[in-house]
Amino acid sequence: MRALSELNVSIPQGAVGLLGPNGAGKSTLIKILLGFTPPTSGSVRVLGLDPRVAPLEIRQQVGYMPEVESHIPSLSAVDYVYLAARLTGLPHTDAMQRTHRVLNFVGLHDERYRKVGTYSTGMKQKAKFAQAIVHHPKLLLLDEPTTGLDPRAREEMLMLIRDIAHGKGIDVILSTHILHDVEVVCDHVVIMHRGALVAQDKISNLTASASAAYEVRIKGDRDAFLASLKGEGIDGAASDGDGGLRIAYDRGTAPILRAAVASGVQIRRLTQTHTTLEDRFSKLIGG
Repeated sequence: MRALSELNVSIPQGAVGLLGPNGAGKSTLIKILLGFTPPTSGSVRVLGLDPRVAPLEIRQQVGYMPEVESHIPSLSAVDYVYLAARLTGLPHTDAMQRTHRVLNFVGLHDERYRKVGTYSTGMKQKAKFAQAIVHHPKLLLLDEPTTGLDPRAREEMLMLIRDIAHGKGIDVILSTHILHDVEVVCDHVVIMHRGALVAQDKISNLTASASAAYEVRIKGDRDAFLASLKGEGIDGAASDGDGGLRIAYDRGTAPILRAAVASGVQIRRLTQTHTTLEDRFSKLIGG
């Protein structure tokens, strides 16, 4: 089975969402970037380095928070994060200083000497995040970092990621299938489906509507209203599936209001709609 197929992507700096449904190939791509899984064909570069040639150099400059549990239950958070710091090549004093600093940053300072195995899910995720950033990497790879978190813990994690990406000068690739997480943290998105790239752009560009549209709810003769809309030069009216109408039009509401007066209907609601990331994502992957 082929996990990735003819994937050609250049990921920019900043906060980038690697978005796709489960099985899209996101985790496989991350493993290739880290040198854990060599590609069967093609080429890959991370920070200018080839993972097949320089995997250790890449891991010294990259932080990685895996989706699966990677902690050592018998270690305290201090020992766990310190070990990660030493594995990146940091000397003892620097490793210990950074360990305490990042545990304070993620909110585990008061619990830092407890064994990680006794932590709640949210605390374990914070410990994983701490070990990924302890060496102040140039690039941070996060694989489903909010998995299993309750709403409060999820928002805390997203704020930590956002602070890293926008306040600490670390580039972030956030791999997830949760659109909300990407919208909160990222400026740019790479969308994958079935191992292939389907879209890559700034979120603002992907969600920019090609033309304005309005959602209208009326009371009265719908057919007469539609006929009046056509008389105003508006043909793009269709049922929205919820008893209302979606009118594709980008020149203001005046013609819609005139059509309502001419047909004798009452407008109960008239709102302009905006394309969301969910709209674009659903369309790109086919529902």
